[in-house]
This record gives sequence, structure tokens and C-alpha cells, in this order.
Amino acid sequence: MTSAYEAARARRSLSKVTDAAPSHDELVRLVGAAGRVADHSALAPWRLIELRGHDRDRLGRAIHKAEGKKGASSKPQRAPLLIAVVASHRKSKVPHWEQESVASGVAHMLSLLLDEAGWGVFWRTGEYTRAKAVAKAHGLKKNEELLGWLYVGGKPTRGRPTRIKTIDATRHLSAMPR
Repeated sequence: MTSAYEAARARRSLSKVTDAAPSHDELVRLVGAAGRVADHSALAPWRLIELRGHDRDRLGRAIHKAEGKKGASSKPQRAPLLIAVVASHRKSKVPHWEQESVASGVAHMLSLLLDEAGWGVFWRTGEYTRAKAVAKAHGLKKNEELLGWLYVGGKPTRGRPTRIKTIDATRHLSAMPR
């Protein structure tokens, strides 16, 4: 069993994935674990939308519509499974930015869990995440914002070897100023 530390250190975004994808049941299991992130007042201000097959075509058309183009963008075809990450803001004393942070935390935790389970993952965003056509395609409500998509597929067996990117933590960690 891999430790959380090892899983976090080994994680990397894979912009090219194969056509394999986790099943719905496997995804449900992983989402159940990812939803355990810190959540002030236990609001669960997030939801995920699973896009496979023709759903990706519909998203491609919505993206092109948002960009003022005809046809469909090929971007959603870059992975067999896309998981839309949605912040679902709740009426609460908890500010929207904090609720959005919870949704982002769930997405990041899910990306770690998917990576550890052997799947390739990358998080895609873009200006069209705020476009009306894209929001409509996802059935977003007035209290919701699309934060992007996790693109999920099989990890390629060929290519460059995975190297662990080192982070100079001393550049990002400091004491409280006096």
C-alpha cells in the first residue's frame, strides 16, 4: 500500500492518456474517499459530473459555441472520461471562496486517488468554464460554477520515464513575520 506522502510525491499530470478509463463503480468508490476533504460546516458545496462518449461531443459543441465557432472542439476527446468539477455554493456563513476551495480540494484529492489507482489524470480549465453555453450543457444552477474538468484515461506504457519533480519547499514555507 502506498502512503499518502508517496502518492503525493509521485503524482504528475498526464496530458496524453489511452482510451482505457475507470468504470462508473470504481469512480463512485474513489469519489466517496475524495469527498472526505476538510469542509467547514460540512456543506458539501461541490458536485462532479461524469462525461463519457457522446457527452464529450456535446461539450465540444458547447465550447465552440462559447468561442463563437461552429462545429465541435476536439479538446474533450483527449480522454475517454472527463469529470466536471462544480462548486455548488450553499447559503451559509461560510464564504463562497471557502466553499470553492472545498470543491477544488475534492478535485485534487480525486486526482491523487485516480493516479494512485493507475489512471492518468490532468485538470483542464479555460475561459469557457464561465461561458453560458458550457454551463447550460452541464445543467448548472444559478448557485454553481464550473471549475474545470479532470481528464482521465489509461497511463501510456511507452514514452519518457516518470521523474519526480522536486519542490524547493524552503521557497514556499516561512515563519510568521515578527
